[in-house]
Order: sequence, then structure tokens, then C-alpha cells
Amino acid sequence: MRVSEAINSRHSMRVFKPDPVPRADIEWIVTTANRAASNGNLQPWKLYITRDLARQRLSAAILKAMDEDDTGPGGEYDVYPKAITEPYLARRSKCGEDMYAVINVPREDKAARIRQFARNYELFGAPVGLFFVIDRQMGFGQWADLGMFMQSIMLLAREYGLHTCPQEAWAAWYKSVGDFLQLPPQLMFFCGMALGFRDESAPTRRADRR
Repeated sequence: MRVSEAINSRHSMRVFKPDPVPRADIEWIVTTANRAASNGNLQPWKLYITRDLARQRLSAAILKAMDEDDTGPGGEYDVYPKAITEPYLARRSKCGEDMYAVINVPREDKAARIRQFARNYELFGAPVGLFFVIDRQMGFGQWADLGMFMQSIMLLAREYGLHTCPQEAWAAWYKSVGDFLQLPPQLMFFCGMALGFRDESAPTRRADRR
């Protein structure tokens, strides 16, 4: 697959098959992505991979808390600016409305929207969950490095016919994720990412781009 094909076919997938991803494929993707650009070769990214029962246990713990009306402690960082302005606000709103339109969930059906949002914590059915963390001493430049590492994983996944969905929704549960992964205090959790095979029978969409 050409790089341009990987870029053009990549989008945040929210419908996965439960089919397992071979461990060797995961290891190749991660090892190859480790060549992502890194200023000063700091390589500030750290990655935890969950599969099978471990992935299910983490998902179950958060879904159980949500069933008990727990919304999590909130993230350690702002996923979006506190006072987001146009045109970014409109783009975000349209992205959300388009996403729910694909699965025929109207704005007024709040319960269905909450159920769909909760699927983030099931990794949308993907068999593999990737969790990205960074050392707390790192600054904005190293966060950019982390983003390039993540993008490399997403593009390399396409070479194996896999799809991904980067999920900052997990940031709201950083304490639960940190406890589960046994993160040392000097590491800060950033986000999760679903990895697996697309369910071709389910509808999906790609966000607009300018």
C-alpha cells in the first residue's frame, strides 16, 4: 500500500469485528512506528497494549462505573480549548452530528447518544486497545512527537488491512486507566486507541476536510 493510500483510507473507525489481530502484526506495527520523528531522539512516547481478557476487564470496569452514574474524574488536560471559537466550534459540532446521523440517532434521543458514547470504552468492539502515556516532564514539543508516533501506528495499521480509532474520551478516566496499567506517578496518560478489522456490514463515515 502506498503512503497516500494509507492516508486517504484512514479514518476514525467506530465499527470493528471481534476477529483477533495476530500478535506478530501488532509487534511489527509498533516496532516500525517507533521510527517516528523525535526531536533530539527523546522518544518520549510510551505505549501499553491490551488484548483479550485484559482489554475486557478494563472496559468492564469503566462501563460498570458509568452504569452507576459515575462520569469519571475528568482529564488531566483540556481535550478542547475552554473557549473554543469559530470555525472550530462549527467543525466539531458538524462532526458530531454527522457521526450520529450515520447510525440514525437524532439529537433529542439523549439516551441513545449516551449509549453510543459509552461504546468508546468498549473500543467500539475492537479486540486491541492501545494506551499512550508520556513522561510528565515533557513539554509541547514532545507531545507533538507522541502525536507523530500515533499517526505512524494508524498509517501502518492500514498496510495490514486494519483500522484504528484514536480516543481522547479515555482521558476522562485517567485514574482508572492508570491504576489498571499500574502507571508510575511520573507518567501521564494521554489517550486510548482501538485497533482491529473494520466491520464492513456496518455504516461508517469520514469527516469532512477543508
